[in-house]
Amino acid sequence: MSAANPARGEAALTVRGEAVTLRPSFAALVAAEGELGSLFALVERAAAGELTLAEMAGLFWHCLVDPPEGLDREALGEAVAAAGLAQAAPVLKAILRQILAGR
Repeated sequence: MSAANPARGEAALTVRGEAVTLRPSFAALVAAEGELGSLFALVERAAAGELTLAEMAGLFWHCLVDPPEGLDREALGEAVAAAGLAQAAPVLKAILRQILAGR
């Protein structure tokens, strides 16, 4: 797996000891919006500290590039919960920044 490229809006998240790349592409964000609702509302909830773990994991899932074999959505959510907000917050911030500012 290649390293995340911040210039492309990518962020890296460690899952089961392996770095996975998250890229908020148009297709990924459309899929996330279809499930989670308006991206603007999602950003507002995040800014207000009201984003749920399920929403964060859902956004990450849709932005995941080349998931490792055997990684499903539940395992990703468990990994995010196990790692805690300290690891997930910078990744979330990078994705939200891309949603707001674009490339």
